[in-house]
Amino acid sequence: MQRRDLLLTAAAPAKPQPKIRTRDGVELFHREWGNGRPVLFVHAWALSSAMWTYQIADLGQRGFRCIAFDRRGHGRSDVPNGGYDLDTLADDLADVIEQLDLRDVVLVGMSMGSNEILHYVGRHGTERISRIALLGPTTPFVLQTADNAYGAPQAYFEQNFAAWASDFPKWIEDNKLPFFTPETSVQMMEWVAGMMREVPIPVAIATSRALISTDLRPVLAKINRPVLILHGDKDVSAPLEITGRRTAQGIKGAVLKVYPGGPHGLFVTHMKQVNADLLGFLR
Repeated sequence: MQRRDLLLTAAAPAKPQPKIRTRDGVELFHREWGNGRPVLFVHAWALSSAMWTYQIADLGQRGFRCIAFDRRGHGRSDVPNGGYDLDTLADDLADVIEQLDLRDVVLVGMSMGSNEILHYVGRHGTERISRIALLGPTTPFVLQTADNAYGAPQAYFEQNFAAWASDFPKWIEDNKLPFFTPETSVQMMEWVAGMMREVPIPVAIATSRALISTDLRPVLAKINRPVLILHGDKDVSAPLEITGRRTAQGIKGAVLKVYPGGPHGLFVTHMKQVNADLLGFLR
């Protein structure tokens, strides 16, 4: 090949990534990095696929094809007027997996992303799934009811919804410190808070309503793949005893790793440890 041909080849644009369109016509943005066994990341409530930047950068250079998508209404995905119930969100996850033709895929979810993953399994099974990793899961059921003494009462969540509808940026600022550790830089905290501020208020409220109102306790027994749960014992958003430990107890063979002093934002506060634990689980 002549030098000119080499230059043209090097300058050729990268192959465009396929568009993901859900069964109800919503276009979802996704990003990929690396090659190899697929790992699909599902982001937390009120964040976006960008939250996984540091996990993708690390695992993408270690022989894995890292994929992350923006939930409908978040990041660079479409913002439809509906479809924020957990049934639809789980079906969106199914559309991502099927349209990218992912097989033997590892699912990694944080917070609400864990709810979507478990509900996906309940609706679509585990045929395409090899393993599941959950960070600070808000599963299996965080709403206090007559048959669920765990979690918080409806009034607590309604109070939050009212605060978001009034001044979401202030609520984020008032509540951000417990999400991190004292060592977390101001810049890192602002980066995460900035993602949250980009989420439309109706979407933030609708997705949170979906999270608290869907009881995933019956799904736990259906999980027939290896599961790793990483959870901080200082997690205020998803207290360990209410969420992570109960989720692990309900899934046969699930491994729960507790991070001493770990808050909800493990993906940035305990980045190196999370990356190492994910790598060990993937291998």
